[in-house]
Amino acid sequence: MSTGTPLRADAARNRERVVEVARRHLLEHGLPFPMNALARSAGVGVGTVYRHFPTQEALLEAIALPGLRALTGEVRAAAALEEPAAALRAVLAAALARLRADAGLAAVLAATGFPGADRAELVRELQAGTEEVLERARRAGAVRAGIGADDVRRLLCGVDHAVRSGGDDRTAPYLDVLVAGLRG
Repeated sequence: MSTGTPLRADAARNRERVVEVARRHLLEHGLPFPMNALARSAGVGVGTVYRHFPTQEALLEAIALPGLRALTGEVRAAAALEEPAAALRAVLAAALARLRADAGLAAVLAATGFPGADRAELVRELQAGTEEVLERARRAGAVRAGIGADDVRRLLCGVDHAVRSGGDDRTAPYLDVLVAGLRG
C-alpha cells in the first residue's frame, strides 16, 4: 500500500518482516495467506499486517513488485537487441527465469486483473515492451499474426506451471517448443 508518506523506521521493518514471512509461506504453501499466522510469525499484531496490506492481493503485490520491476527492465534490454528473433527469445527466457525464481511474480502474472497502481504501471510497461518485441518479430517472420503480449503472458504462465508440476527442470526444451509454436 503506497500512501506517499514515508514509513517510520520501525513500521518499515515490520512491513518488510511481514513481506518476508509471506514470501516464505508462498513458496512453501502457496495461496491464500493466513494473515493471523503471518502476523505471529513476523512478530507483529494482525492489525499491523492489515494496516500495511488490507487485502491478500496487496500483500502478493508487495512480494512480486521487485521481480516485476526486474523483469520490466529485462524486457526493455531485450527490446534493444538488434535481431528480432533474438529479442523475442531473450524476453521469453528472462520471463521464464523470473517466474521460476519468484513464486510471487508467477502468481501475479497468472492473475487476470492488476488492481494495484504500482503493479498496473509496471504491467503496462511490460506489455508495451513485449508488444514492441512481438511486432518486430512478426515483421521478421519469427511470430505468427494474432499473438499479443497477453497471449505470451498466458503461455509463459502455462510453461512455468508445466515445469513446476513436472518435478524436473524442463525449462530449456519447453522454451524451444514455445518459440517454435509462436513462429507457427
